[in-house]
Amino acid sequence: MARMTNSPGRYELLEPFVISIVDDDGFAREAIGELVRSLGYRTAVFPSAEQFLESGCIGETACLITDLQMPGMSGFDLQIRLRDDGFDTPIIFVSAFPEERYRTRALDAGAVAFLSKPFEERSLVECINAALEGGSGHFGPN
Repeated sequence: MARMTNSPGRYELLEPFVISIVDDDGFAREAIGELVRSLGYRTAVFPSAEQFLESGCIGETACLITDLQMPGMSGFDLQIRLRDDGFDTPIIFVSAFPEERYRTRALDAGAVAFLSKPFEERSLVECINAALEGGSGHFGPN
């Protein structure tokens, strides 16, 4: 798996891959994308789960950051669809609905992490690192 190395104040991408971001909220989508790019990762951003699925980007996605509740296909539906199609892409859920039942459902279905909006940038970075290293991310309050 690709790893980041930290040289004085800079990150260097060792292997190219994509972190995909799916969120119907344009502001959140772009803010998350900017944060991920600032870490040195390539991103692909989508306003819907359907557009992500149609993009042909699934195979090169090393980590998926997705909103939970979106018009059309929800983040849960996307998670199920990816698993049914044979993809084991690590998924980080971000949601403005921090109910414990949603968090439990996402994690029980194999999500790496579930963050409540708004969240600290540091929390998302820790979750991305955990996802790319095959571990689990931040499960508690932000």
